Amino acid sequence: MHGERVLFLDGEALIIDKPAGLPVDPPRDGSLSLENHLESLKFGFQRWPMPVHRLDRDTSGCLLLSRNPKAHARLQQAFEQGLVSKRYLAVLDGVPAEETGTIDIPLGKISSAEEGWRMVEDAKGKAARTGWRVLATRDGRSLVEFIPQTGRTHQIRVHAALGLGAAVVGDPVYGQKDRLGMMLHAQRLVVPRPGKADVVGIAPLPERFATAGFGEEPGVEATPSPQDASAPDPRPEPDNG
Repeated sequence: MHGERVLFLDGEALIIDKPAGLPVDPPRDGSLSLENHLESLKFGFQRWPMPVHRLDRDTSGCLLLSRNPKAHARLQQAFEQGLVSKRYLAVLDGVPAEETGTIDIPLGKISSAEEGWRMVEDAKGKAARTGWRVLATRDGRSLVEFIPQTGRTHQIRVHAALGLGAAVVGDPVYGQKDRLGMMLHAQRLVVPRPGKADVVGIAPLPERFATAGFGEEPGVEATPSPQDASAPDPRPEPDNG
């Protein structure tokens, strides 16, 4: 993992800009994952850092890791208490009818031998809420900001497809694969810490967004990401994006 991928670093926390195509957990096929990079992310500590949350293999952007067990417990608690602020950017295969709003669709998990597992709308499932705002449109697609208010598995992906009627471009589960990969990016992550400065990570837009015609979102510049993988993996992993 190259140094330019580090967005935040102190004695407790590390935020990296995870490239699309890199799974957080080791895949069953034995291919490379974040674990293969943990040695290079020790930065003088003896312990490997530990991921505090998850991003899908095909989602890029801010990923928080803890640098010691006590910090890990505190950072996880911030997630569990809903104190963490997250901002995602996505290119959708369509343009929402409105410009902004909140999606409130409870989610549950289903699975089948033929299609594997996925999240669906489920009145008896877990509450899931996502704020959203259209930032730009181009050629029938839209760049949309998502602010998740809960942290359910695949929340943004499912809410985009069901709540807005426009799946994330390249989503192999809730939409269709695309040559650019899945266009979902965890752009900002803020974790409050009592008595200390917030842990803050801001990940620049990867080059695939500029290639799709959305590289000029105000305040976010597109940056080449040579580690981004072009071929999405059809097997999803737990995350809230």
